[in-house]
Amino acid sequence: MQKTIQYIRAELAPFYPETEITGFVQLIMNSVLGLSYTQMILEKDRVLETSESDRIKAIVKRLKTHEPIQYILGITEFYGLELKVQPGVLIPRPETEELVDWICKTKIPIAAKILDIGTGSGCIPLALKNELPTAEVMAVDVSENALLIARENAHKHKLEVAFELSDILKWNERSWPRFDVIVSNPPYVMEREKKQMEANVLEHEPGLALFVSDTDPLIFYRTIAQFASKHLNESGNLFFEINENLGEEMIALVKQLGFKSIELRRDLNWKNRMLRCQK
Repeated sequence: MQKTIQYIRAELAPFYPETEITGFVQLIMNSVLGLSYTQMILEKDRVLETSESDRIKAIVKRLKTHEPIQYILGITEFYGLELKVQPGVLIPRPETEELVDWICKTKIPIAAKILDIGTGSGCIPLALKNELPTAEVMAVDVSENALLIARENAHKHKLEVAFELSDILKWNERSWPRFDVIVSNPPYVMEREKKQMEANVLEHEPGLALFVSDTDPLIFYRTIAQFASKHLNESGNLFFEINENLGEEMIALVKQLGFKSIELRRDLNWKNRMLRCQK
């Protein structure tokens, strides 16, 4: 196995920093061989079968094209849950885990009705249902493919979340119940910010879930906040993951719509990444 690890490191060295390659090695060995980091050390002299070596070589080949490892392996971890992901569904980020953690630590009704808008893989509502089992959780997305993956993830973990196909930009075309918590991590990367993004994100992750126009970058936030002003219960909470460069604009937006107790929060990288307000 030591030779295999050396092979992975040598092949990926021109493409990734050493720390990232170390992470890849652990993920690959766990996915292909079912080994933890400790087991890798204990079984360092293990001789791999041809089929195992071939699968590892195929993974390395795809990594060299900057395809995200989560898509290659088909899984990612989010707030303690192993979730299925595939191209067409946004890969959950650590800062979104921070948003979930904030919600879990906020005082809300024990049987709260929660809505996640733009659910993607279902990471937010599934993590919330897992942590808040007495809550009634609903999630919507405009993508049938995303909902398919989200439902598979719910089934895998036996978590009851109501997933529905809906375009939030047309929210007034259907009826909705009232909620105690509304949360969303909508598209918020402006077109002009593309040049700052990594190649693996631009080339492989769904633009539908990432990008908004430079002329109206707050379109989803404005629409969702307007929706929330009508469908949140009194003193209900609205949570957003936001563009780090639009914190002040977001505060002004929700304040104009009459929300109170507005709080902007930084993530672990000290970027303005989350906002909470109350109806």
